[in-house]
Amino acid sequence: MKKLSFSPRAIIFDMDGVIVDSMPYHFIAWYEALRPWGVRVSCFDVYAKEGERWDKTLTGLLEKEGISPDEETMRKIFLDRKKIFEKYFKRFIFKGVREFLSCLKTKGYVLGLVTGTPLPEVRKILPAGIRDIFACFITGDRVIHGKPHPEPYVKAARSLGISPSECVVVENAPLGIRSAKSAGMFCIAVSTSLPKEYLEEADIIVERLEDIAGIIDKRCKRSGIQKANI
Repeated sequence: MKKLSFSPRAIIFDMDGVIVDSMPYHFIAWYEALRPWGVRVSCFDVYAKEGERWDKTLTGLLEKEGISPDEETMRKIFLDRKKIFEKYFKRFIFKGVREFLSCLKTKGYVLGLVTGTPLPEVRKILPAGIRDIFACFITGDRVIHGKPHPEPYVKAARSLGISPSECVVVENAPLGIRSAKSAGMFCIAVSTSLPKEYLEEADIIVERLEDIAGIIDKRCKRSGIQKANI
C-alpha cells in the first residue's frame, strides 16, 4: 500500500462514484434525454466527463453529433435529464462511507465536498447525516469554471482556510483528478467507474474504497465497504 509523504489537514471528496454509487443513473439519464435528438452516448462518454458542469458536457455531446444547441434546447434537454435521473435514481451510499467520514472528522481532519452537481440536487442525494460532516460544499452552480479547471478545488481550499498543499482529494474521474492536480493538491483516485489507465494523473490509484482509509489514516480503516441503500 502506498503512503502519503505528508500529513494533510483537509480531505476533499468528489461525490458521484466516490460517496454515492450514482454513475449508472447519470448514464441512463443522459442516454434517455439525448435519444430523441438522435444522439447515442456510451457509459464511457458519460463517466469520462463526470465532474464537469452539465452545460459543458451537454454542449460537447451535441456538437460531437454536429448539433449546435441554442439556449432553449439546452434547457429542455437538461430538464428532461433531471426528470429521468430523479425517476430512476436509487440512493446507494457506499457502505462504511458515513463511518469513515465521521472518523476523519473526529481525528481532526477538515472535510470538503467538490462536485459538478448543483447544490439543490446534492441536498436531495446526500442524507443529512452525511451532509453535516462536511465543512464546505463547492457545487457546479457555485463556480464559473467547472472541472477540469482548478477553480472548484481552489475555491474549496479557500473556503476551508487551508493551503492546497495540505489537502488530499479523493476522485474517480479524469477531469476531477486534473482539477485537483491543477489546484496543487495531492489526489487519490478510486477506480469505481473507470479502469486505472484512465486515472493515471492521480498520485495514488486504488481499486477499493476501503483502501483510501488505509492511506489517509489507518485509525479510520474499515473493511468490506459495499453499497448500502440508505
